[in-house]
Amino acid sequence: MSTLPPGQVERASFPRFGLGKFARRFPATPETIAVRIAGDVETDVRLDAARLGTVPRATQRSDFHCVTTWSVRDQAWSGWRFADVYERLIAPVARPHADARFVVFRGEDGYCTILLLEDLLRPDVLLADRLNDQPLGIEHGAPLRLVAPAHYGYKNVKHLVAIEFWRDRRAYRFPFPYPALMDHPRARVAFEERGRWIPGAILRRLYRLIIPFTVWNFSRALAAHRTRTIRDAKI
Repeated sequence: MSTLPPGQVERASFPRFGLGKFARRFPATPETIAVRIAGDVETDVRLDAARLGTVPRATQRSDFHCVTTWSVRDQAWSGWRFADVYERLIAPVARPHADARFVVFRGEDGYCTILLLEDLLRPDVLLADRLNDQPLGIEHGAPLRLVAPAHYGYKNVKHLVAIEFWRDRRAYRFPFPYPALMDHPRARVAFEERGRWIPGAILRRLYRLIIPFTVWNFSRALAAHRTRTIRDAKI
């Protein structure tokens, strides 16, 4: 079994987790993949399940590391390698500009993040629609999410609806009202890039304090959402 990265502690369960602002935000159509490719591109393109289905599927087992210091090991993700989607569907059709090296991912819940194209072209980066041999659940990002194991979980956007290619970072803002210091440009786990300006070894102590409340808050919101969904289905 692989050694955990600096500051991480193994967790037995894989909770729904994130910034508190997004606890009660859920996609309207979690069964339908619809991702807009935009930004500094020649042509806007929409990726759906049919288009993604023209790319070979990939399955991998990888650990997931939350920036707040918990990790779950050996998760089986299935979907499409971002590098394959980029090479077969995005580059030849949307035609991003040659110097569009920044990629913004947006979720239907309003969350967004940014990564470098060079990091996304690693072979272990997926656009995933399945987890542990099951369709991706709403708690983990249905219908489609980014899986980038080398980066902390807050870079792994859930409920994907847009992927934007940009020449610079001006089109991106970390979600309000959270401070920019929480958002490292790369957030690589191996280098403990938990945030900006403050060393990761210090941030880990602060982040650990919020784990119990965040797990409880997101769990309660998910339970309430499922109850509403069942009730509405009966009306």
